[in-house]
Amino acid sequence: MHRVDLLNFLREHRTRFMEEAGYVQRALGYIEEHEDCFFRELWPMHVTGSAWVISPDRNHVLMMHHKKHDQWFQPGGHADGDADIVRVALRETSEETGIDLSQINLLNLNVFDVDIHAIPAIGNEPRHDHIDIRFLVEIDDSLPVPGNDESHQVMWVSLHDVTRYNNNRSTYRMLEKTRQLRNMIAA
Repeated sequence: MHRVDLLNFLREHRTRFMEEAGYVQRALGYIEEHEDCFFRELWPMHVTGSAWVISPDRNHVLMMHHKKHDQWFQPGGHADGDADIVRVALRETSEETGIDLSQINLLNLNVFDVDIHAIPAIGNEPRHDHIDIRFLVEIDDSLPVPGNDESHQVMWVSLHDVTRYNNNRSTYRMLEKTRQLRNMIAA
């Protein structure tokens, strides 16, 4: 995969959320102008990859309580120069959950969600933005989830309870998309 592939993914992505559509346009412009967008050293913004992890019955989402930011999020992280953002999202999901990559099922290659969010200054890193490219994956919720040292806890959360853990707009968007997916399957 190459930066051009990500640009094509973004051009093909459709959303009913105006805020997300704005993020997609902003991401396209930035990624087109910055070949080094996959390196965390690029300021004031760089690309990250994450996964919205659902259970096979679509009733639960896997969330982690991130130590560094002291908030609940979906698994994800820095590309560290890797332009294959799908591989980044899957690798980060495996690393942060402790679940073997072979147990993580990418449901399709379509971008599930795009978010641009601010990261506060921490240590030597200045305040900056992440262009987070998110993919939809499925993991068997009966598997043990050992997590890793980047999180306080990793656990399955009922769709009804997700906003108790994280009520930001991007989580709400992904939750609504999951509900829509469930409704399409039920129909």
